[in-house]
Amino acid sequence: MKGKKRSSLSRILDYAGRHKALTVFGCILSAVSSVMGLIPYICIWFVARTAIEAWPDLSNASDMERFGWTAVWFAVGSIVVYFAALMCTHIAAFRTARNMRRSSMEHVLTLPLGFFSGSQTGRLRKLIDDNAALTEDLLAHKLPDIAGAAVAPAAAVVMLFLFDWRMGIMCLITMALAFLSMLMMMGGKNAGFFHRYQQEIERMSAEAVEYVRGIPVVKMFQQTVYSFKAFYSAIKDYSNLASEYAMSCRVGETFFLTFINSAFVLLIPAALIFASGTDVRIVFVNFIFYALFAPACGQMINRIMYMSQSVMEADEAVCRLDEILRQKPMQTGGNVKCPKSHSIEFKKVVFTYPDTERPALDNVSFKVEPGQIVALVGPSGGGKTTAASLIPRFWDVDSGSVLIGGADVRDIDNKELMENVAFVFQNARLFKESIFENIRAGKPDASRQQVLDAAHEARCDDILEKLPDGIDTVIGAKGVYLSGGECQRVALARAILKDAPVVVLDEATASLDVENESAVQSAISGLIKGKTVLVIAHRMRTVAGADKIVVLENGRVSQQGTPEKLIAENGFYRCMVQLQSSSDKWSL
Repeated sequence: MKGKKRSSLSRILDYAGRHKALTVFGCILSAVSSVMGLIPYICIWFVARTAIEAWPDLSNASDMERFGWTAVWFAVGSIVVYFAALMCTHIAAFRTARNMRRSSMEHVLTLPLGFFSGSQTGRLRKLIDDNAALTEDLLAHKLPDIAGAAVAPAAAVVMLFLFDWRMGIMCLITMALAFLSMLMMMGGKNAGFFHRYQQEIERMSAEAVEYVRGIPVVKMFQQTVYSFKAFYSAIKDYSNLASEYAMSCRVGETFFLTFINSAFVLLIPAALIFASGTDVRIVFVNFIFYALFAPACGQMINRIMYMSQSVMEADEAVCRLDEILRQKPMQTGGNVKCPKSHSIEFKKVVFTYPDTERPALDNVSFKVEPGQIVALVGPSGGGKTTAASLIPRFWDVDSGSVLIGGADVRDIDNKELMENVAFVFQNARLFKESIFENIRAGKPDASRQQVLDAAHEARCDDILEKLPDGIDTVIGAKGVYLSGGECQRVALARAILKDAPVVVLDEATASLDVENESAVQSAISGLIKGKTVLVIAHRMRTVAGADKIVVLENGRVSQQGTPEKLIAENGFYRCMVQLQSSSDKWSL
């Protein structure tokens, strides 16, 4: 039997840890503050009664000052207690939001590396950071207000019947009608608005990041924002959703504001009727109390409306964070193994990307012996990068196995796997740090001299010479910007420093000019010396010296063997070599 589903608020409070008690105490103080804030209205009734009974000689109204000061002290006390409540909830909220971010990031670090290449950075940032900030606002401000909004109406209903139950009913009717109007706004098709609203903001944030990244293309081809239909569509959908919701609330909001402020419409004729059959002075005192207290009851209804919004925000924040927490972490087999050598082997590997039906790799088998250089070639979309990404476990296979030294990569400890494999991407990933720190990321405990030696082997000397602070120059924001070839050489220096026995090169020389390609090729020669290498390339001349070539077409191995053997066969490899040979003779 399944357990009862826990509320979003209780799940959020789980992140508070030992500060959960502080949150609860802050809410109790807020509830006390709300009740204390109602006491001055009672004092006003006593002041009015004393003044009217003593009229016209107010010198006999000795109790007026006492009731007045009592009202002041309760009002001040309510503010002080509420301030203390907010101090408690703020402290707890900051710690809770921090714990939520930490838990999310700790889980993210356990996910397959492919998760990051497949997720938009703007969306991922919003899922973690913005939703944690949403819960921070909820716990710091709205949760104590919820506590006050829950207790104050109950106390207010008691007070409505304290002096004249008939006038109390008049006020209660307007409160009930206002509450029904509020439900009309928030029910029906508007019930799921906040969920859709958050989805549209998330989508717009993600598309904005992608659009900003493409601004150089927009400027180059003199295009407008309309060229980026996804971003424009996200903005329009967000605008339409917000406008549609605002328009749908017109009737409900009109009735809500009318009823919340209509107590006088009932109280004035009621007071005139009641005064005809009893002491006019008492009726007048009661009228003063209810005339002042009715607007306060209206504010309580407003707070209840915001309370329901806060609950929706809590549900949405937890739901969004669950999108990350539901992602399955990268699992290591129960029987942890160590590679016996540095060979790479694919055994009948089948892999399909999430949310797709057609396998990217279908029954792929080949082997790279220790110290061998094996090239993966084939048409775009043939599965080359996919195959390479399975070695460092960007993704895990659906069936079959990827082995390093005879051990399935899923059974190798993740830290040991990362130490054994160096992956050089087609687009170098550099941090907004100094070049020194970017290189040392390959081996965090490396000495400065080791980093300098790696930079030298990667042919980075000319790069460092022209920079203002040499190897300590910061890259990116508030720093310098390197060309594509220069970034590639820094990334190769990182891989050289790591000195892993298995090297995977994914189009490392693609889109480079002749000078940079020569420098990068020279650096690669130093990197792969004595290593087991799997290289992906489109330029056939870059893999002519490989020990073996594996041709991947449509996710399947169509050919494999030495370059000489494949040249002799009438297959894809021979066709590619002939095409590139003829293209080298092209001229303008």
